[in-house]
Amino acid sequence: MNPNSQGAVELETFGIDQIRNFSIIAHVDHGKSTLADRLLELSQTISKRKDNKQVLDKLKVERERGITVKAQSASMFYDYNGKRYLLNLIDTPGHMDFNFEVSRSLAACQGTLLLVDAAQGIQAQTVANFYLAYGQDITIIPVINKIDLPAADPERVASQIEVAFEMPASDCLQISAKSNLNVDQILPIIIDNVPPPSGDVSKPFKALLFDSWYDTYVGVICLMAVIDGSVKKGDKIVSAFSERRYEVSETGIMYPEQTPTSSLQAGQVGYFVLNMKTLSESHVGDTFFDHKHIGTPMPGFVPAKPMVWAGIFPIDTADFEKLDHSIAKLTLNDSSVAIQKETSTALGQGWRLGFLGTLHMDVFRQRLEQEYDANIIVTAPTVPYKISYRDGTEKLIRNPTEFPDMDEVNAKVKYVQEPMVKSTIIFPKDYLGDIMVLCGSRRGVQLEHTYLDENRVLLRYRLPLAEVVTDFHDELKGISSGFASFDYEEDGYDDADLVKMNIILNSKPVDALSIILHRTQAEPIARDWVKRLKGLLSRQLFEIVIQAAIGNKIIAREGLSAMRKNVTAKCYGGDVSRKMKLLNKQAKGKKRMKAIGGVEVSQEAFYDFMSKKKS
Repeated sequence: MNPNSQGAVELETFGIDQIRNFSIIAHVDHGKSTLADRLLELSQTISKRKDNKQVLDKLKVERERGITVKAQSASMFYDYNGKRYLLNLIDTPGHMDFNFEVSRSLAACQGTLLLVDAAQGIQAQTVANFYLAYGQDITIIPVINKIDLPAADPERVASQIEVAFEMPASDCLQISAKSNLNVDQILPIIIDNVPPPSGDVSKPFKALLFDSWYDTYVGVICLMAVIDGSVKKGDKIVSAFSERRYEVSETGIMYPEQTPTSSLQAGQVGYFVLNMKTLSESHVGDTFFDHKHIGTPMPGFVPAKPMVWAGIFPIDTADFEKLDHSIAKLTLNDSSVAIQKETSTALGQGWRLGFLGTLHMDVFRQRLEQEYDANIIVTAPTVPYKISYRDGTEKLIRNPTEFPDMDEVNAKVKYVQEPMVKSTIIFPKDYLGDIMVLCGSRRGVQLEHTYLDENRVLLRYRLPLAEVVTDFHDELKGISSGFASFDYEEDGYDDADLVKMNIILNSKPVDALSIILHRTQAEPIARDWVKRLKGLLSRQLFEIVIQAAIGNKIIAREGLSAMRKNVTAKCYGGDVSRKMKLLNKQAKGKKRMKAIGGVEVSQEAFYDFMSKKKS
């Protein structure tokens, strides 16, 4: 690395044939971030220390959970066969909720390492990530990690890769990232097998924006892959999407932190500071051109669609402004979260947020609590439903309170549709029967049943997304003793017999506890909900009737008896009519109190109800 007099790194000496852009893709916990650490050490990008753990995982939630949530990049310099190479590594998430991050990263690469755990073998997300890379027509290098584990069986895993992906078992590189075994073979293999980027330095500047994040001091920082030409500080570039013009105030590479460079050229991946003020200006998949030579934009990405919606409310309503500010700051670096403000009679003012999946929702909640010290209630996750009316109009329902009542459904609605997903489940064959029963109970339809080897089975099912976002993953892990892996992709909408269930307290519906269900599930869920609510509500001086209803039909009921003062305690003997007079007077008072008294679900009771439902 050669810094100039201003402290910026000079990359002009690297021709396109000396550049390699690659990523690492794998299932969750197969060792992507550990391998990235070893490659950074091998190229002397970071020093070899004992505390080099998940160097590219910068969020607290990533380090705590041992998962990657945000794709991160790092540049490395490596000497091989007398030449100095610039290698750009992009570490990607492994969970299905963050597939959008993986597809963006692959668009900036010409090759990828497909990492597979030597003990666990091919998992569901391994299959999904392979097809993402295969669809982008980039070089895939299979790598089997953790071969030093006692349960490791690299030969079996190599044969799985051959069966599932039609890649020769002899091509699989066997390594252990933790103990650094055979890791030194990876970078030479990448240089020999991954093609250099196809670009021309002599052409006008053109670059693909594939990631961005917000910095408090300089605003939005854009991560781009330069396709053609070169760019330096002071150049003017224009966005093909917004047609806005920007002046480049800094260019650089992630080494692994932001390191300024004198310029960036064709084939290189680096960051740009363009004085953008808001993240909405940086459209992922956008093409940037030199302001004098605007050409044809590159094909962008399909925008990430929120698939799971949930309400977020402050436990203390006085914290609304603080929470509003916290959510705004957090979404600066997560443009895939959709935000709508909403008001609930039970919980007050809040937001309805759209997420890519339930893990994405859980990570967002955890970051709010950890980074901004927020105390929040998260309502039950829902999915977007489509309602087609007889007059030809369509409506997308993201909140159960927007769902039409039964009279409107019968009179005006043509059909109701729910989102479907194609799921992939991989597990040991001993659990086949139980997992098929689970998928059947969740209204699943089997599409494929394949044996990867003599012990592992791959099942593909078509399932309603609403069944997946509740507790499907937890039940799957439970019945398979944690061995099953699960992945899904959206697969359109299907007609369904859906109903809205309301919880009613003394004839008044509680909007925050409304839920959209399939008709066959309504009664068992209704009985469970009213029973648990009875245990959470405080007794009053009048009876509380807890009901679950679909339209005008009550399908479950529980009663919470009134607290009763002993009004006859002062009567010592005497005629019985005196006691009856006091009791009748008390009964009339309770009747009048029930008519005018309101029952409210306290924030604490609601929080307990939602917490128990998740557990």
